[in-house]
Amino acid sequence: MNKEIRSAITSLIFLLAIYMLSFLGINIKSTIQEINSFTFLLILSVLIQLIFFIPSYLFKTERLYDLIGSSTYIVVISFAYYSISNKTITDTILFVFVLIWGIRLGTYLFKRIQRDKEDVRFEKAKKNFFWFLQYWLGQALWVSITSCAAVIAILKSENESLNIYVIIGVLIWIVGFSVEAIADLQKSKFKKSENTNKKFISTGLWSKSRHPNYFGEITLWMGIYIISLSSFSGIEYFSIISPIFVYILLTRMSGINMLEKIADERYGHLSEYVQYRENTPVLFPNFKKK
Repeated sequence: MNKEIRSAITSLIFLLAIYMLSFLGINIKSTIQEINSFTFLLILSVLIQLIFFIPSYLFKTERLYDLIGSSTYIVVISFAYYSISNKTITDTILFVFVLIWGIRLGTYLFKRIQRDKEDVRFEKAKKNFFWFLQYWLGQALWVSITSCAAVIAILKSENESLNIYVIIGVLIWIVGFSVEAIADLQKSKFKKSENTNKKFISTGLWSKSRHPNYFGEITLWMGIYIISLSSFSGIEYFSIISPIFVYILLTRMSGINMLEKIADERYGHLSEYVQYRENTPVLFPNFKKK
């Protein structure tokens, strides 16, 4: 089976997964033009990716990819928040947290692609229709699954007051967001001052973990799920797929595995890198490490 056929099948699987995800919001009563509002937002996530995929494929560019991904979060969470009339403090917390995260990540990734000019993930994929489409539909799935807990909680809008889940979730989100933002800032400064073809970052949070930004990402989405918990009932608890999916995505699919392979090829001949790899956890930070 060639790459194009595999990519076409994968794209269909992504669409099927998004359809299956719609059942998590089956008990949401509010509707948008007679469509379950959660389902509508899933469809919206797909449509946004398809709209921007077309010019990106025609011009063979990946420069809009990450920006559109984070922007879709902002559109979806804003649509959910402003579509309800009785907003609670929990709804506002979820909306603000996802908004802050989306704006920061989108800005960071857009600046990165402007600086680097290209993303190695798309070097070959952007020249093949279905291979490139696979990435964009995968992004729709990423947005849909990751945001599902927050979106469902906001659309239900049943939690009127702060509770222990919200407080714990807020604290976890703050820790995760802070770690991710600081790690990204440290790496950005390192890239500006050092030749990354010859040197690797091993200072700051990167001395405690080889991927502290991913640890922060996983942690903050776990915080979002915990904040949302008291709004759930029945099948909606399965939206824990949100932080689980983030973990699997970053550790088993497009994140750590790919970056570790690149780092091994680039720095594997350096004794200091071998020592760093052996003594530094791949994900969960070791704050006792000197």
